[in-house]
Amino acid sequence: MLSEIRKSDAQNRAEATVDAFRKDLGPFVVAAQKTRMPMIFTDAEPTHSVIFANDAFLEMTGYKRDEVLGKTFKSLLSAGIDPENISLVDDAFDGLGADDPEIHYKRKDGTEFWVTLFVGPVCDSDGNIVQQFVSLVDLTKHKNDTARFKILVDELNHRVKNTLSSVQSIVTQAFRGSSEHEVVKEAIESRILALSGSHDLLIGSNWEGSGLHDLVETALRPFEAVAGKAERFTIFGPDVHLSPNTTLSLAIALHELATNAAKYGAFSNHAGTVAVDWVFLTVTAGKRLLLRWRERDGPLVTTPTRKGFGSWVIERGLAHELGADVTLNYERHGVTCKIDIPVPADRDI
Repeated sequence: MLSEIRKSDAQNRAEATVDAFRKDLGPFVVAAQKTRMPMIFTDAEPTHSVIFANDAFLEMTGYKRDEVLGKTFKSLLSAGIDPENISLVDDAFDGLGADDPEIHYKRKDGTEFWVTLFVGPVCDSDGNIVQQFVSLVDLTKHKNDTARFKILVDELNHRVKNTLSSVQSIVTQAFRGSSEHEVVKEAIESRILALSGSHDLLIGSNWEGSGLHDLVETALRPFEAVAGKAERFTIFGPDVHLSPNTTLSLAIALHELATNAAKYGAFSNHAGTVAVDWVFLTVTAGKRLLLRWRERDGPLVTTPTRKGFGSWVIERGLAHELGADVTLNYERHGVTCKIDIPVPADRDI
């Protein structure tokens, strides 16, 4: 009961100070009350008790006005604020800080956010500090955007390195496979265009990944002219969101399968078709995505005497990049490829 009386007395004193504050500053207080910038006034004591808080400050912090008035400013700061930030706040009130401090703030519900603190003394006609004026600028969105931007830049740097490695492999394998200038040129250009197409998908999603259906369509689109019409493609499967890494890896693999089909398989005549479909499977080790490429009605297929860059990308590349199990078969009625990809429990494929 005694603590409640003391609290009530303190509250009454704070409210009396606020009333006097309102009478002294008149119209300014009314304007400050309604401005969208969060602001408070404290007394000149070392504890800096709050004597005025405007509506924007209450909205930002989640407190009611009677929960703020009479409280020390430090008590409204995040309980987990580190000593360095406490000293920055003290310096700001003492007029010693070189820069306006950026601090964590805690709302009434316990959630935290970032603010820049601007502190200025209010002086009487003799130059004596009688109050402190504090305004706050919410930096939370800026901080979150900066953190997200850094993640995106780090991710982009990683992907650029992987892409350059892919380009290096493309160039190396193209020169190994042929010494003819035009053949080498076509091999390099087509594969880099495939990479470019997958990059366009990722750019459209801010490098957050792509849909599998969109990726398959993008990979096969350049071959519509070769195949004669899009109806020679059958694409079927549920909505699946792919990570950037999976997007790039599958884009190259699908390009190699389509290129082989255009040269030797289902796209090399006027009757062949390609079906691409995928399903989710649940096995003892967890969930997996099974993607199948199946060619029909093309020329009779014979197993190649040696495997080139395309086969290496499909079989070894996907195993290395995605941990996938790949089965590439040269069946007489058409090439088939099964790509069995583990599905992480906590993120996109």
